[in-house]
Amino acid sequence: MFSGSIVALLTPFNIDGEVDYQSLKNLVEYHIDAGTSAIVAVGTTGESATLTVEEHVKVVSKVVEFADGRIPVIAGTGANATHEAITFSRLLNNSGIAGCLSVTPYYNKPTQEGLYQHFKAIAKVSAVPIILYNVPGRTGVDMQPETVARLAKIDNIVAVKDATGDLSRVEKHRELCGEDFILLSGDDASGLDFVKLGGHGVISVTNNIAARDMADMFKLAEQNNYAEAEIINQRLMGLHTGLFVESSPIPVKWAAHELHLIENGGLRLPMTPLSEAGQEVVKAALAQANIS
Repeated sequence: MFSGSIVALLTPFNIDGEVDYQSLKNLVEYHIDAGTSAIVAVGTTGESATLTVEEHVKVVSKVVEFADGRIPVIAGTGANATHEAITFSRLLNNSGIAGCLSVTPYYNKPTQEGLYQHFKAIAKVSAVPIILYNVPGRTGVDMQPETVARLAKIDNIVAVKDATGDLSRVEKHRELCGEDFILLSGDDASGLDFVKLGGHGVISVTNNIAARDMADMFKLAEQNNYAEAEIINQRLMGLHTGLFVESSPIPVKWAAHELHLIENGGLRLPMTPLSEAGQEVVKAALAQANIS
């Protein structure tokens, strides 16, 4: 269930800044048709930081409704306050999600013991499997493999999404966490190499606009056909990097709107529209990827 090409789904807004549920439904259909392995709703790319609690829960619930059992849905439930992350877990326990993705607490920079206690407390109330999410570039804290290994001993903590781009951690996590623990990349540029080294898949931003290519690439990887997978990967490499030319999801929202995947490319402050220079970078990456 937690493997292959998983999309870190963007949350579309209409021109008034409200969630555009029709575009959201269209995105779910797009990923089902393309063969995406699973959907993460309201993670970082889904602008969890600017949604209200009510919007957060509704977006996840709507994605589950639109998916209608045809694709697993993973809910972003992380927060920097443990009690808030617990609240999200409780609110979504019976929503039909297949699991939750819980990010390391941002801004307050807990110790490794604080991280352990944070996720241990969440695991006590979660009725679904938990994917740990380590993204120090966003949060200011780096969860060490030894802490992940401690958490892997808790029954319903089943995976880690590692967005450090440090490929040496694949072997380290495997050694410390055991063969059954699921390893997911959160870095598109190194995602295929991550799987080559023993990872199970990627939670991807690129997948938002290149879903079929990403699905095909990781299916080839599952068959150990890395030569053909690498051909796709190199064609998409400009997107893997260009979609981060400005803070995500600014570039990917602009691209999704250009490709008519969503009606409006709007964001909520403090996110602002993609600059003209950024647009040129993404245009060039789309051309390289042969996506129009």
